Formats: sequence, C-alpha cells, structure tokens
Amino acid sequence: MASLSEKVQDVFNEPGCEVNQVKGEKERKKGCSKQLTPGAAAGGCAFDGAKIALQPITDVAHLVHGPIACEGNGWDNRGAKSSDSLLYRTGFTTDITELDVVYGGEKRLYKAIREILDKYDPPAVFVYQTCVTALIGDDIDAVCKAASAKFGRPIIPINAPGFVGSKNLGNKLAGEALLEHVIGTVEPETTTPYDINIIGEYNLAGELWQVKPLLDELGIRVLACISGDAKYHEVASSHRAKAAMMVCSKAMINVARKMEERYGIPFFEGSFYGISDMSESLRQIATLLVQQGAPADLLARTEKVIFREESRAWEAINAYRKRMEGKRVLLITGGVKSWSVVSALQEAGLEIVGTSVKKSTAEDKEKIKELMGEDAHMFDDMRPRDMYAMLRESRADIMLSGGRSQFVALKAKMPWLDINQERHHAYAGYVGMVELVKQIEQALYHPVWAQVRQLAPWEEQAASNDQPGLRLDSQYPSTQVALNG
Repeated sequence: MASLSEKVQDVFNEPGCEVNQVKGEKERKKGCSKQLTPGAAAGGCAFDGAKIALQPITDVAHLVHGPIACEGNGWDNRGAKSSDSLLYRTGFTTDITELDVVYGGEKRLYKAIREILDKYDPPAVFVYQTCVTALIGDDIDAVCKAASAKFGRPIIPINAPGFVGSKNLGNKLAGEALLEHVIGTVEPETTTPYDINIIGEYNLAGELWQVKPLLDELGIRVLACISGDAKYHEVASSHRAKAAMMVCSKAMINVARKMEERYGIPFFEGSFYGISDMSESLRQIATLLVQQGAPADLLARTEKVIFREESRAWEAINAYRKRMEGKRVLLITGGVKSWSVVSALQEAGLEIVGTSVKKSTAEDKEKIKELMGEDAHMFDDMRPRDMYAMLRESRADIMLSGGRSQFVALKAKMPWLDINQERHHAYAGYVGMVELVKQIEQALYHPVWAQVRQLAPWEEQAASNDQPGLRLDSQYPSTQVALNG
C-alpha cells in the first residue's frame, strides 16, 4: 500500500493533465497550486476537499477521525441532494480529546466504527483522517482493515489530512481512495450497452435530476454518478460502464483516466450548463456508447430529443430576452463553471465583463478565450475592493458568485446571485438554463434595489442645499443636547 506522500506525488504527476506534462520534473512535484501554510487555508484544506467530494455518496456513514471542529467545518459544505438515503446528512466524528492526543485515538476510532455499524447498519463506513490524528500517528489504514475483517463490512480509509495541501488535492486523494478500495469490488446485477458513469458531478440543488430524465428517455442508464446522489454499491460496480462523462476535470481527472486505463472506459469532458453545452454533452455520450457497441439508432434519437428540448428552452428564454439584452455580468467563480456558465449567459443575451479563473485549469482558460475572445477579462484573484469598484462604477449590472462574495455586491447596492456550491436553485440542463435566466431577471429587476439606492432624507437636503453634508446635530437637536450635555 502506497504511503500518503507517494499518493500525493502520484496525483501531482497526473498524465491526464496536458499542462502537467509540459512541466519539468521539479515543477511537477510542486503540484498545481501553492501549498497552504498553517493559518492560511483560505479556500479549504485537503480534508475539506476529500469530504465534499465523497459526502454526496448518500448511504455511507462518513466518520471524521479528529476534533469535532473538523466535522463541523466539513459538514454540509455542498447542497447535494439525495433521492433515497439521508444517512449522509448525519455527521459522525470520534471527537478526540487531549487524552487521545497523548495516548492515541485508534481504539476510540475502532469503537466508533462498531457503534455506527450497530446503530445504522450502513453498507460501508468512510473514515477521514485529519491533521491532529495524522500528527499523533494514528494509523487509520490499519484500524479500517482490522474493523473490516472483524465486522465483514467495507471500512474505507480516506487519508487526506488538511496539512498536505489544498482542497483540490483533497478531491483527488478522495478519488484515489475510491480507486484503491471501492471501484471494482462489486459486480452489478445487470449490465446494458447504455451504461455510463458521470464523474465529478455532485447533484448540487438536485441538478442531476434535471439531466437524468433525458438520459432515461434515451434508454441511457447512469450506472454510477461519482458522487452525486450515489449509493455505495453503484460506485463499487461502476467499472462495468461502457462510457463516462467527466464534469469537473480539476477534481476527478485521475478517476476518469485510471478507469479508462484499468477497465477500458472511454471518457470525455463536458458540461451540463447552457443549452449548446448540454446538447453537445448528449451527443458525446451517444457517440461514445455507439462506438462501444450500442445500437446506431441512439444517435438519431438523441438528435430528436435535443431539437425538442432546445426549442422549448429558447421559447421560454425569449420571454426574458428583451429585459436581459445588454446587461453586464461579473462572474466570480472557478473551475468548469468559469467557462460553462459564460456560455450559458451569452446565450441569454448577457455580456460578461469579467470572469475569475482562480480554480480553473489552462484548458478552462482556453475555452473562456474561445467564448469571449482573446481580450477576455480573466482574474486570477480579484480583491474585494476591485469587485466593489467594478460594481460601484456600473461596469457590471449584477454579480454572480459564491456566498463569500455576496456582501461586496450588497455593499455596492447591486444585485447578486449565488451560483456556487451552496446555491438553492438548480441550473443544469435545458430547464436549468431557463431557471438561471429567470433568477437573474428577478435579481436585476427586484424593487429593493431602487429603494436602497435612494438618498436618505438628510442626504437629499444636503444635495439640495449644495452642501457636502449636514452635521448630525442640525438634523437631530436632541442629539446635540446629549452631546453638549
């Protein structure tokens, strides 16, 4: 079994990444991002990345071996939905104490696994290593192996303590754990020529459910989604799929590539955001399946579904187009959304004045240039003051970002819409694109913005008197008495 440092180096040496291959050996060992330092883990640590990548596997008990604060920080960071089991919504932690730090926490971990199996009877338990337990030397691999042999249930070690690197590295280490301990360990009850895997999709706000009905209509079966709305046995038997679609290459490219190497499952990178991208993804899925032996009529049936769904979507979007035309959007996101959402917004007639690429790969940046032109405004790390200035100076009419940036927009008294992992609306597929346009239109024309931008009564009086401002005590004499009192 490879050590943690060997796994990290293997992830950094990813052959599926074209950018990685042009680097020298020294640069490749450093990885894709600057290593985090203690106290500066903005954007998440490796543990956080591993937890959010695997927690959408809904029927598994996710046990965090560490202080309770680690579980509190890592729980429910993504609004992943489930169509069945809700066990993933329960937070499990060993809640180690100072005595465990001194004497070791392995016995406490073993007892926690036994208690979970007795009370909840999950098909598997995922055990997450954290900084503290890694530093004191707790061997979760040995404990998981012993517990699995004792209880006859898969106990999977996820060895991604926070100090080893960034959230993105944690995503990949989580994928390595699936490849080593889960994928290929169970055979599916049945297989069909239409079985696919979707890799790097987390069913945020139920987005997978906006796509799956179309796949069902075409007879395409999602054998496993890794990991949105997934069950343990689906992931374990995913090695029998005929093709795969990779949604987020930055997080799970190692899973897609190694499954292609080991099991001969071809894959492509696509997006479910935007009408044209959704249509292209359906075509790519159908093409790969036909190449793998599915009946050729799948291509014609796919085109019929695309034509019907595109017609419906454009008809719905056209109702908003007049009010949306020419509106300028500042997009603060990253990864696959940095280009897939650009495409979706442009289709609705919106103008993108800038997009962040902090978590985007070189391939993502090239796709942005294809969509926005060579002079595309891309920001690696846009400071809050710059966001505020762009909004305040009316270079953008609305900002689309995650929750951490919303207060910049609110301070500038500008509309804001959440499109990151905490969002409550699903924007995937054709119906998701219509919903995105609807939400942007509602945010832009909400009456609250006209109200909050009005001058306060004392500001209006100051403006009418052509004065820079009025003293507080001239407006409120009682205050003057209190101050002079």
